[in-house]
Amino acid sequence: MNAKSLAKFKELLEGHLTELLKEASSTVGGMADEEKKELFPDPTDRASLETDRNFTLRIRDRERRLIAKIKEALKRIDQGEFGLCESCGGEISQARLKARPVTTLCIQCKTEAEENEKSI
Repeated sequence: MNAKSLAKFKELLEGHLTELLKEASSTVGGMADEEKKELFPDPTDRASLETDRNFTLRIRDRERRLIAKIKEALKRIDQGEFGLCESCGGEISQARLKARPVTTLCIQCKTEAEENEKSI
């Protein structure tokens, strides 16, 4: 992969990382503020708040895992390993990287891995 493409992917990943980190910090601050402000005497209202909070935390957990994958992808860019399949060592197509820049498998190896998961 050429330097221009790598720089483009690095910029994309760094922008996404910044956005995710900003959302995560605002969620933590927002939850702390909600806890102080909202005391619900009605159990139904409290249950609704807890359901919403749990949903938000599940989303943030997924984003936390995505943050780790983005950091790993940025590390692979710095090490010159970005865009190489960790299974077969072949090149991952740029179309696949554009769709999922944190991917570590080419489409063929990913397809095989998913088929193996289904058969288990």
